[in-house]
Amino acid sequence: MRALAFGFLFFYGLVFFARAEYLIPMDETQQNHLRGYGLAFLALKAGLPSSWLLNYRGGAFLIEENPVFYQAAVERGVTIQKIGAREISQIRLDIQGQNASEVKLEKCPRIAVYTPPNVNPWADAVTLVLEYAQIPYDKLYDREVLDGKLGDYDWLHLHHEDFTGQYGKFWANYRNAQWYQEKVATFEREARLAGFKTVPQHKLAVAKAIETQVSAGLFLFAMCAATESIDIALASQKIDIVPPEIDGTSYDANWEKLLDFRPTFAFENFKINVSAYENAFSDIDYNQVNTANRRDVTDFILFEFSAKLDPVPTLLNQNHQNRIMGFYGQTTTFRPDRIKDGVTILATSIDGSVRYLYGPHGKGSFTFYGGHSPEDKNHYVGDRSPNLEIHKNSPGYRLILNNILFPSAKPPKKKT
Repeated sequence: MRALAFGFLFFYGLVFFARAEYLIPMDETQQNHLRGYGLAFLALKAGLPSSWLLNYRGGAFLIEENPVFYQAAVERGVTIQKIGAREISQIRLDIQGQNASEVKLEKCPRIAVYTPPNVNPWADAVTLVLEYAQIPYDKLYDREVLDGKLGDYDWLHLHHEDFTGQYGKFWANYRNAQWYQEKVATFEREARLAGFKTVPQHKLAVAKAIETQVSAGLFLFAMCAATESIDIALASQKIDIVPPEIDGTSYDANWEKLLDFRPTFAFENFKINVSAYENAFSDIDYNQVNTANRRDVTDFILFEFSAKLDPVPTLLNQNHQNRIMGFYGQTTTFRPDRIKDGVTILATSIDGSVRYLYGPHGKGSFTFYGGHSPEDKNHYVGDRSPNLEIHKNSPGYRLILNNILFPSAKPPKKKT
């Protein structure tokens, strides 16, 4: 009986150690980086044991062998490599001697995109790349947020929303455009249905509900104007900052003294642009692209962090390139002197402005990424969305997808 038991254990051990895994390389050898993330998401959804190898081959993924997974990789055009126990052991040995680490991916994140039903006639980069990468998500908007639906999700992306209630500050150039007038009518109707007298009051309530949920543990990702407008709304809760051309009432003359930066996520000590004739929310944005003070955009550089000591910023910066093409947005980059203490700067532009940042907020956290569309430098109102089949190896879009998987990762505990 003992011999039989020993034989069984010996056989089981051989099977265990002989098992293979799939490596999804994310360096220059990967033929489709963006769908590589979708494949990793698929593995999580199927419950396959998975790891993220930070700083190893561009942030490679290690997935337990499965024939269905292999077929999905072929169909999506993702480069994968089947490796055995000996190769896996060597990879882990290499990681120990490098600025690299292995992070277990433990769950499939529940993803929500905050986006209006009648989406503006220009693209949202996050929705676009989620669709291309074949990562499922739910859409929700103001009603769902105020009804407490955010508690059902791990990750929330903010569409390019104006939480100050100024309809994106497009009044000066587009107030006679049909899409703008329809947007105003829709927002006013929704505000009334939600029990608010004005759109700014309605949008503030939504911003506060989002902030409350992040404090409770939600991970927030925002791009372009949403990064700026939600902090402006949170800082101006007790005052009117909307110009009369937009809401028919004068803004508070002493608004500068009444701002409260304590509830904001990333920014403080900023000055609001209360002119309806300029498409800029505040001086948070360094480039001021739609004003007379416009500054040209420059490329940005991803910072390198210690994979073993600082796994979170390391994870968020995984890439096969560390210099990325700059691109404009209504909010393009952030002034360093407007960023709160405790916020981690992940990437700065050549001109010194901040492109990408991360910070904790209560039990949750947030990442803000300046600009509108990583592979479309200018992206004017009405422009078509970029074709991601052409940009399937985009380092700029990779940063978005790093954030998608962040709620799945369980960084190793720091050694004391």
